[in-house]
Amino acid sequence: MSDLFTVLKEKVTGQNLRIVFPEGQDERILAAAGRLAAEKIITPILIGNIAEIEAKAKDMDISLESAEIYDPNNFLMMDELVAAFIERRKGKATEEDARKILLDENYFGTMLVYANKADGLVSGAAHSTADTVRPALQIIKTKEGVRKTSGVFIMVRDDEKYVFADCAINISPDSQDLAEIAIESAKTSRMFDIEPRVAMLSFSTKGSAKSPETEKVSAALEAAKVRDPLLIIDGEFQFDAAFVPSVAVKKAPDSPIQGDANVFVFPSLEAGNIGYKIAQRLGNFEAVGPILQGLNCPVNDLSRGCSEEDVYKLALITAAQALNQ
Repeated sequence: MSDLFTVLKEKVTGQNLRIVFPEGQDERILAAAGRLAAEKIITPILIGNIAEIEAKAKDMDISLESAEIYDPNNFLMMDELVAAFIERRKGKATEEDARKILLDENYFGTMLVYANKADGLVSGAAHSTADTVRPALQIIKTKEGVRKTSGVFIMVRDDEKYVFADCAINISPDSQDLAEIAIESAKTSRMFDIEPRVAMLSFSTKGSAKSPETEKVSAALEAAKVRDPLLIIDGEFQFDAAFVPSVAVKKAPDSPIQGDANVFVFPSLEAGNIGYKIAQRLGNFEAVGPILQGLNCPVNDLSRGCSEEDVYKLALITAAQALNQ
């Protein structure tokens, strides 16, 4: 395990944190939850049919002695969750609607977090991103002053750590969205002991090209500076100008960022998604995430192709986010 996760593990162990796993019958989830429980890092809360989860865990030789298992169909405090859901949805759901909706494991798990019965949620091993994010946006919602959630990856290779955003959620962010993503990504970076130096990326460096796309990034930079005047941030940058000192000297000699950026904000989802996968596949970086930011409580989304190790690590990140709320 890299130093990044060793530090996170030390931070969250002993903090009595409880993380919900709505996909309790998935073998990868079970294996990771059993490991987290055995190491006494967090208390996993598995959602699903209790007998089936226990039987599968037994077949896999996994102890769930330190875990909890809740079945939405037989949950003693369901009335409490239903009432809280109706109140939170502000007239958009009847009691009948609420009881039906909360049988969905992601909605049920998200309500456990909202009701302070858990500290965070990890899902997505068997569900789409939309299935994970939708309940979070409807129930937990974004923090005051944050318009949208966004998704970042922590890119790790040996001692190198970088933040790439947004690579998961916002397809075509406007300038205000990009400014918000930059601010929230800087906050996320500090959780991983990365002191943020934020680069707003484009296909232009400091006006070398002019188009609505580059002007959007320039406007985002100015908006971010207003929101956090102390943040080290600049743009617009081509990636090499943000990352390579010798290129920065030529293309942006007066910038506070001289090829030493560590938080990269991409101008669109397609750019961010392509960028992180190139770094992952050609650069041999480990891509950790997507980590959702801007929510009132941590909810994170796995890839459906995830491994047990991915689940374990994202649970550590989710627990660390809970400590930083």
